[in-house]
Amino acid sequence: MLKLVIYGHDSEEFNNKTQEFIQTKAAFKEQTLMLEHSLISLSKWESIYHKPFLDDSAKKTKEETKEYIKCMTLTQNVDESVYDNFTDDDYKKINDYIQDPMTATWFTKEQTAGVPTIHRSSEKISSELIYYWMIACEIPPQYEKWHLNRLLTLIRICNIKNKQPKKMGKKDILSKNAALNAARRKSYGSKG
Repeated sequence: MLKLVIYGHDSEEFNNKTQEFIQTKAAFKEQTLMLEHSLISLSKWESIYHKPFLDDSAKKTKEETKEYIKCMTLTQNVDESVYDNFTDDDYKKINDYIQDPMTATWFTKEQTAGVPTIHRSSEKISSELIYYWMIACEIPPQYEKWHLNRLLTLIRICNIKNKQPKKMGKKDILSKNAALNAARRKSYGSKG
């Protein structure tokens, strides 16, 4: 969960009719937002825009990005103007939080061979597909509140652990048996 404090800013606008500057007070002084990048947030956003959020080929507009932050917001009754007062630093903090793997788990190439991931999958990853993966891996529904990257890592682990071991070819079996026999002959001092 990301805790973000947004500060309201008084503004000054120029009125072309009267040729005067008008001072406007901020609607709020400061607002603390609690944000969560989760499957729930993803589902909310996709229900609004009807396209997969995790599709890197389609860049998101500023409005779509702002809407995703609203979907991530757990804080109740947030004034709309709060989202207009984000600084570049606020967006950087949010992006860093979204990109954080949130886990100590890492994978080898051998472990992930044949296991689909977001970046290697040929299909578009939507919230419904992730829910399907959760059901297929028997992951309880309350995990939809986990940080999305952590949940996807758990799904990958389940897929790796549930994957059938690769069958050895005849050549590999013969080679392995020959190595075992050679080791036994050496340990017993036998030639046959």
